[in-house]
Amino acid sequence: MSNLYGLIGEKLGHSLSPEIHSLILESINQKGLFNLFEIKKENLQTALYGLRALEAKGVNVTIPYKIEIMNYLDKISVEAEKIGAVNTIAFKDGIITGYNTDYTGFGAALKKAAIEVRNKRIVILGTGGVSKAVVQYLIDNEAKDIICVSRKPERNLNNITVISYGDIIKVADKDIIINCTPSGMFPNIEASPVSKDILSQFSTAVDLIYNPKETLFLRNAAEVGLKTQNGLFMLVAQAIGAQEIWNGIRISNEVAEKIYHKIESNFYGD
Repeated sequence: MSNLYGLIGEKLGHSLSPEIHSLILESINQKGLFNLFEIKKENLQTALYGLRALEAKGVNVTIPYKIEIMNYLDKISVEAEKIGAVNTIAFKDGIITGYNTDYTGFGAALKKAAIEVRNKRIVILGTGGVSKAVVQYLIDNEAKDIICVSRKPERNLNNITVISYGDIIKVADKDIIINCTPSGMFPNIEASPVSKDILSQFSTAVDLIYNPKETLFLRNAAEVGLKTQNGLFMLVAQAIGAQEIWNGIRISNEVAEKIYHKIESNFYGD
C-alpha cells in the first residue's frame, strides 16, 4: 500500500486539505502525498477504482459526491450508513470502505465554540451530504427541533421536516441557524443564503464555509448580535478523523488545536 491520499470533488481549486493533511502527517511522523482529484460525475466510479488500483491509503470526498460515492463502495461503516453520506474512504486489502468524519468534525467545532444544541430549535440551510451529518449529530445530541431548508422542499432528509426559504420566517422560537450550502463561498463572497432580517430571529449562526473567514452570512449575523462560528475547525477536525481511520491511530486534541492555529494563521494571516 502506498502513502497516497487525496480529496475527491468537482471543483477543488481553493482547498486547504493538502496543507492540513501535510501538518497532520508531520505530527504523527508519517510520510505521505495528498493530492486534489477534480472528477466529473461520469468518471467517479472509474476514478475510485483507479485509486484502489494505485493502492491509495484513503481519500476524503466533498461536494457534490458525498451521497453518490456510496453506490461504488464495498462496505459502509455503521455511522455513515445511519447518516446516509460518506466523506472519508479507506482502501485496505482491495476493499473500499466509506466512513463519515463530518459528524465528529462538526461536533468538535461546536464544542470549541461552546455552542450547546441540546433543547435548541435549529434551522439547517441545505439538504446535501454534509447536512445529513449535521442532522444526525443534532439528533444524537438532543436538539429540541430540527428543520431543514431547501430550494426543493419536497426532498426528504433523515425524516426531518424540510421547508422552503420563504417559510423560515414562520418558524417560531428559533435558536441556531446553520449554513450547509456553498452560498457565500469564495469567489462568490457577496452571496448569502438568507437576509439579515432572517438572521436577526436567531441567537447563533454557524457557517460550514471557511473561505472567506467571515462570509456575508456570518458578517450579517454578527451585525445583528449573533454568536458566530465558521467552518475551519470542522475542516481540520474531520481531516484528523480521516487520518485516524487511515492509519489506525488516535490524535490528541492538543495536536488538533496546534494544527488549527497554524492553518488559521497561514490562511487568514491572523
